[in-house]
Amino acid sequence: MNNTALRAEVQSTNNTHMVFANEQHEKFYFEKLVQARYQDCYHKALIYILGISEDTRNHFSQIYDIKSGYIKTECLHQGWQTSGSVRVVRLAFNLYTDGTPSVDDYKRKDEQIRECGEYSVSDIFCCGYAMYFWQGIKLRYPEYCKKQKSMEEILAEMERKRAENSTDGNEE
Repeated sequence: MNNTALRAEVQSTNNTHMVFANEQHEKFYFEKLVQARYQDCYHKALIYILGISEDTRNHFSQIYDIKSGYIKTECLHQGWQTSGSVRVVRLAFNLYTDGTPSVDDYKRKDEQIRECGEYSVSDIFCCGYAMYFWQGIKLRYPEYCKKQKSMEEILAEMERKRAENSTDGNEE
């Protein structure tokens, strides 16, 4: 049996493996990405994150206008939202806008502060989607998520350079 949640065979453009929650998530991502105005890191992260949950996949047009590129923050107040789908939407919005856009839906300062707090790492990541949230972050910030060298690789490279330098010019 081939479980796509555990499978990491799909590679992104920067040659990193992508992990999907299931086949529907993977299909959704590639279908919507083709329809997006741009295939940049903002859209990749938004579409990937919104594809994690069946609820957000089913209500995608109520969350995001793919033609105009506008997010629809009012979706956070709709009856279909669950505690998990709200987390998915908030992270997607945050990665797409670099902000907390639904804060502006509130007039009173205390409501704005409460809504801003809903974007905290602990409020978003404390759920079963956390593994997939990391993938979305990697899509949004690929330049910071490149494979890091292990300490052994760094030491071996230093030793190799030291050996090269000691043989350069030592011939008499």
